[in-house]
Amino acid sequence: MNMRLPILSLLFISLLVASCGPFSKLEKSTNWEELYEGANDYYQNGEYNKAIILYDKVLPVIRGSEKAELADYNYANCHFKTKRYIEAAGYFNNFYRTYNRSPLAEEALFMNAYALYLDSPDYNLDQQSSQEAVAAIQQFVIQFPGSASYERAMEMLEDLESRFEEKAYQEATMYYRLKDGLFPGEFLMACIVNFQNFARDYPESEYNEELAYKLVEVSATFAKNSIFNKKEERLNESLNFASNFYRKYPDSKFVSEVKKYEAASKEELTTHLELKKQYAEREAAQENQAEEVIENN
Repeated sequence: MNMRLPILSLLFISLLVASCGPFSKLEKSTNWEELYEGANDYYQNGEYNKAIILYDKVLPVIRGSEKAELADYNYANCHFKTKRYIEAAGYFNNFYRTYNRSPLAEEALFMNAYALYLDSPDYNLDQQSSQEAVAAIQQFVIQFPGSASYERAMEMLEDLESRFEEKAYQEATMYYRLKDGLFPGEFLMACIVNFQNFARDYPESEYNEELAYKLVEVSATFAKNSIFNKKEERLNESLNFASNFYRKYPDSKFVSEVKKYEAASKEELTTHLELKKQYAEREAAQENQAEEVIENN
């Protein structure tokens, strides 16, 4: 018990000294010039959390003065340095809108985009914030095409576009994986729509060859299992997909597989057209018989 008392006394003294330290004293100050200089000092020394606390106190006081510009930029950068990217982006954007003629305006607009870029999620998550980052990057490269940060911004843009591409590919192939489930028709149709949308949205993607082959596969299967009135149209669509595949990828490793599906669709179409002809002849014969009965009566 007696040994604990010195330890507790030391802890109390340490806390008391800390509470009376330079930052604590400065935080309680009402001298805005002192607060301003202190915030800048902590910023320069990399103590960004302390700088934020002091800037929070002084910024409302100096708003509109010549000192506010640097303080606002530093305040935004403090949030960036402490990885509060969403807040940082907002403050950098506000800085650009407020001081668009400032020497720091270009850097602020880039940092707005960069902060949003760093906050953007992996491809398998919701990409709403990534879309916001793309818009911010596009604004920067349009506004400052000669910037030293232009190439870096374009690299960020390409990276985000690749995430969108990967997400679209994964969503499209998800339907492909589900096509053998309880409701294959719905997923086969979803595959056909999504594979075509992907090729339209990402014409240079390395995934297009694979998806073009799978488009032939799923369209052939979908057509084969379609109702009679839709079968001919869908079989012809599948054969068109096969023709497009040969034209785009004549040396593809999937050519032999595409030929199998094409041959199956042609055979199915021949059988279907023969049945269609028989139905038409039967209906014509029935109509003739009905007319004869009417005439004889």
